[in-house]
Amino acid sequence: MGLFGNKSEGGFLDVIRCDEQEYLIHKWRPSGEANTTKKENAIRYGSSLKVNAGELAVFVYKQKDGSVQDFIEGPFDHKIKTANFPVLSNIVGAAFGGESPFQAEIYFINLAGNNQIRFGVPYFNVYDPRFLDFGVPVAARGTITFNITDYKSFIKLTRLINFELDDFKESIKDALIKNVKGIITSIPESNNIPVLQMERKILEINDLINTRLKDALENDFGVNLKRFDLATLDFDKESEEYQKLIKVTREQQEKTTVAQTDVGIKNLEDTQRINAENMQETLKIQREEMQRAQKLTTESQNMSAHQLNQQTEVAKTAADSLGKMGSGGGGAGGTMDPGSMMASMAMGGAVGSGMAGMMGNMMSGMNQHQNTPPPAPAVSYMVANNGQQAGPFTLDQLKQFAASGEFTKQTHVWKQGMDNWQQAGDVQELASVFMGSTQPPPPTP
Repeated sequence: MGLFGNKSEGGFLDVIRCDEQEYLIHKWRPSGEANTTKKENAIRYGSSLKVNAGELAVFVYKQKDGSVQDFIEGPFDHKIKTANFPVLSNIVGAAFGGESPFQAEIYFINLAGNNQIRFGVPYFNVYDPRFLDFGVPVAARGTITFNITDYKSFIKLTRLINFELDDFKESIKDALIKNVKGIITSIPESNNIPVLQMERKILEINDLINTRLKDALENDFGVNLKRFDLATLDFDKESEEYQKLIKVTREQQEKTTVAQTDVGIKNLEDTQRINAENMQETLKIQREEMQRAQKLTTESQNMSAHQLNQQTEVAKTAADSLGKMGSGGGGAGGTMDPGSMMASMAMGGAVGSGMAGMMGNMMSGMNQHQNTPPPAPAVSYMVANNGQQAGPFTLDQLKQFAASGEFTKQTHVWKQGMDNWQQAGDVQELASVFMGSTQPPPPTP
């Protein structure tokens, strides 16, 4: 049923809906009219509006101060009333009992559908920042999938009337090619990816393009980039520039490998030399400490013997003096001087007391020495390292050397009672030295 009986005058349908299956924007017209007229856009207040889930109905009202819109998101199936149309409530009056028509263009926008565009970027030159003389031709192919999420931004950037989806996709495709080309060209320098490795880094490059392209499509077209797929990066491997880049890159890699190998060997030699020097220094310090301990022991023994000799001399002198006084040599006429005799007796008593104490100490020490069993002899080995002998070293010292890697199972050892030098790993007594230790690899000849 039409508002004006005669459809040629621009009537309307009582039910406003979109019956299209595949679309992005659909302009509703009564009876499928192709041309827009004022009477075609005359909508009866109270007509039915049906908006499916995933659809958006946009009512555009042409006013003197500009266009305004009402947005109805699906699902919606009701009559047109001011309660559901905030803008319309200010336009339609109470005249004609609410039956008066109002002017509006009605567009349906597909929010649920996904739109896909295949793209191909023809050959363009990409430069490696290390070799700017060689521009390598590369082409790119892939697809993008987009939809509409922020419909207000989309409507603001897109002309709804006479909208053609193919033309819209073509505009997006042009922007897509421009952005993909620019991003790929800058990747070798901005992301430190050599040109010859870009084919192997295609997933990483895909993510870089996706991030930057998403912002561009939202800002320029108001659409949401759901997925970007870079299918291939095709290098023109027969080009002269590609062949030159291959050659100069290989030469540089060979030089780098040789230099790194030389540095590694030098570091290994320095490490071995430092370890050997440290071991020699350790052995030297230990020898000096042992010699110092032996010297202190000898000096202590010599000091004790010297003190005993001195005390013996003092006692002997005192005894001689006492004998002379007893024989009358100390006074006139062979008489004994009582004062001298008392002094001699006092001196003799003191010396005797001292001698007695000294002898007692000596006897006590001897008895203690006899009662204490001698310590078990320490097991010690001589060590041969780089043609030089060192030691002797106890098992505890050899364990420390084994823990630091300075003493291994291949080190030659000898101790008293052995016929010849043997490797430490062949001596059963030294098995405990290497328990829990990890041996370093043999030195480079």
